Amino acid sequence: MTASERPGRLAALGGACARRPRIVIAAWLLALVATIAVNAAAGGAFSDKIELSGTQAYDGQQLLAAHEPAAGGHVGQVVFHVPTGSLRSQAAAIEQSVANLKSLPHVLSASNPMAKESPNLSADGKTGYSSVHFDQRPKALGEAYIPKLEGATEPARKAGIEVEYGGNLDELLRPAANDKLSEGIGFGVALLVLLVGFGSVAAAVLPLVSALLAVVIGVSVLGILSALITFGTAAPTLALMIGLGVGIDYALFLTTRFRQQIADGSPPSAAAEMTAATSGHAVLVAAGTVSLALLGLYASGITFIGRLGLAAVVAVLVAAAAAMTLVPAALGALGTNIDRWCVRDPVAEAGSDSDTWHRYAHAIARRPWWYVAASVATLLVLTIPLLSIELGHIDDGADSTSYTDRRAYDLIAQGFGTGANAAMTIVVDVRKDTSKPGETAQKLEAAIAKVPDVAHTGALKPSSNGELLIGNVIPASKPQSASTKALFETLVDHTLPETLAGSGAKGYVTGAVATQLQFTDTLVSRLVIVIAVVVALAFFLLMATFRSLLLAVKAAVLNLLSIGAAYGVLVAVFQWGWGRGLIGVGEKVPIESYVPVLMFAIVFGLSMDYEVFLLTRIKEAFEESGDNTGSVAAGLASTARVITCAALIMASVFISFVLSTNVVVKMLAVGLSASVLIDATIVRLVLVPATMTLFGGANWWLPAWLDRVLPRIDAEGATVAPVDAG
Repeated sequence: MTASERPGRLAALGGACARRPRIVIAAWLLALVATIAVNAAAGGAFSDKIELSGTQAYDGQQLLAAHEPAAGGHVGQVVFHVPTGSLRSQAAAIEQSVANLKSLPHVLSASNPMAKESPNLSADGKTGYSSVHFDQRPKALGEAYIPKLEGATEPARKAGIEVEYGGNLDELLRPAANDKLSEGIGFGVALLVLLVGFGSVAAAVLPLVSALLAVVIGVSVLGILSALITFGTAAPTLALMIGLGVGIDYALFLTTRFRQQIADGSPPSAAAEMTAATSGHAVLVAAGTVSLALLGLYASGITFIGRLGLAAVVAVLVAAAAAMTLVPAALGALGTNIDRWCVRDPVAEAGSDSDTWHRYAHAIARRPWWYVAASVATLLVLTIPLLSIELGHIDDGADSTSYTDRRAYDLIAQGFGTGANAAMTIVVDVRKDTSKPGETAQKLEAAIAKVPDVAHTGALKPSSNGELLIGNVIPASKPQSASTKALFETLVDHTLPETLAGSGAKGYVTGAVATQLQFTDTLVSRLVIVIAVVVALAFFLLMATFRSLLLAVKAAVLNLLSIGAAYGVLVAVFQWGWGRGLIGVGEKVPIESYVPVLMFAIVFGLSMDYEVFLLTRIKEAFEESGDNTGSVAAGLASTARVITCAALIMASVFISFVLSTNVVVKMLAVGLSASVLIDATIVRLVLVPATMTLFGGANWWLPAWLDRVLPRIDAEGATVAPVDAG
């Protein structure tokens, strides 16, 4: 039974929206105004709150919070610098600024760099910094806090001292991401691609308008949810990127199918019904696959990562809802006028190049092994850089010098050495110590000083209640270097436990750098779990939808190859530095630890979009003809143009976000755009038809016992008869 023979619920929904376009469009516009208003009035803030209970860094922070709050909390840096002379001549202005900082709300403590023998004043006296401890993340204090902070440091600035802000203050002071330019570039390219690819002005504008409206609503909903759930600072941009990409894709697939139905002589309402029942079905399956893949990030066990996936899911679901209701309504309103305004001869699905794609598919069918071998070899070459991947945290040194955090980073590095930006806090719980606290401190200080890559060891001093010893370790290298990571591991695994063995005391290494290092280690240890969960979810969804074991296995394997190649591009650009200057990255950087896992879920989900759209058309053709090779050619001919255009659009949307001020967003932009292009060309247009030709009738085989136990996924609520491979 084909889709045309069973109208189902999706057809009814599409037809209803097409017949009542004013009501549906008005409802979406009302939702737009309402969500924007509610977000403006009650939306929350975004913050990179990472908690890793049971780790060294987390337990150390908890001890500080319980026994010495002024030494814990969230640390920001206020840096003072004079190009000539010495800060000592302006000590009064700096001390007044520090006193003002201490009096600010939510400040637990602020160190004075001008204090006698302060370690926070450089040897040449030109640079000093105050470590300011807050009782909550500065980002959560809101923009209203910025004038208070700048007012506190005004005495130093009036004295001619340069004042910069680093550490956690970066979250508060960095300008909010302005993605309008990225959106404009992405939309401009999308419009050009659609006009050139399909010729119709209305058919080009409709997917863009639908996607824009959906993404604004999606990001607004995310802002409303952020009042209840803490999302990372990258969440809105991530939702914007994914929402725009899938929103345009989903609307495009429905629009092209509708236009083909109109060209074939169907009345608008019937065309909308057929579009919703066929391409709409594929959109729902694709959106479900993307959402499941993104929710699979919760398998990492790290709430911060899971919520980034959840943020993207919000945008995907809103985009899918718009595609299933708003797009049919707009199509119904346009009706037969959809191709009235053209810049060239309008083309729908069965375009003028259909015969070309048919010939291309048959050329693959004649030598499928050659195409498979060449494609796999290309993917493996692109994957080579992945073998040298280094995961870590991107420090402030990668930012533009136009930002205060980068200037603060540079000033501290110049005045105190690069390792001063990677300071770690040593916390020793001496409540069960059988030795005298002074002896324990001296013994541990001596042991730490002997560790390679330690530039300076601060004195371990007792907390106010005498139950802790607290001190600092300054590495010899910058935060993102491998030697700093090695130093942390040496302290945690050897120096502290071995030195304190038998004493009853227990040591911890904590602080921002320590937290990031443990975050990386935790995430890497769970990466295999995330990959397994995401692959398994997508595998079973595809198998249940297309009733094929081999197609699900093939999709999983090819997507893994595609993602590996995209990872290779990422390493070459950011870690090796190939072309990094073109995208505004100040230095070679490691791959941010959560980017690969986040990118894996996104890419795996998005690649399934094209898989679902292509397989849906191939399966339709196979159900009608029973000819596997002919069905592959027919499916490719009807979707190649739209898949290629959709991929170009999505890649353009993603790559436009390299203009972001956030290096992690730049990394996602490059990785996602590369993956989409690789998947839509090498995989979807070469490997998929080549492998399906090789598999023949086995493409549609499913063991009888598995057919019985698998759920039958059909977005229209109808029973899908199993396919007879004959």
